[in-house]
Amino acid sequence: QVQLVESGGGLVQAGGSLRLACAASERTFTTYAMGWFRRAPGKEREFVAAISRSGGSTVYAISVKGRFTVSRDNAKNTVYLQMNSLKPEDTAVYYCAADLQINSAYVPGRLSDYDYWGQGTQVTVSS
Repeated sequence: QVQLVESGGGLVQAGGSLRLACAASERTFTTYAMGWFRRAPGKEREFVAAISRSGGSTVYAISVKGRFTVSRDNAKNTVYLQMNSLKPEDTAVYYCAADLQINSAYVPGRLSDYDYWGQGTQVTVSS
């Protein structure tokens, strides 16, 4: 069972940047597609971005496309979410998730696709 630990959240002004990291305990990290989700106060958890096992394919929510970038370093068992041009509406708890995936190029985009979840890290964007 893979354990996921997020870091890098915090308080930032609108227009600023943050980079989230998610470290996985599993030595077979490359067998997992990885995703980022978020839950804003009073809202459901929603998809943000995801990356395939190989790192060659990525998918983004429309609301973050062009501002956020997901990447992974398989040698470090870590996935990242670079967030630029942050807006107050990006305020949420951000979660990383892992999907044990046979297809190295597939990028899962649904919450139900993912098998393992981190505890989340708070991102607050002030106006």
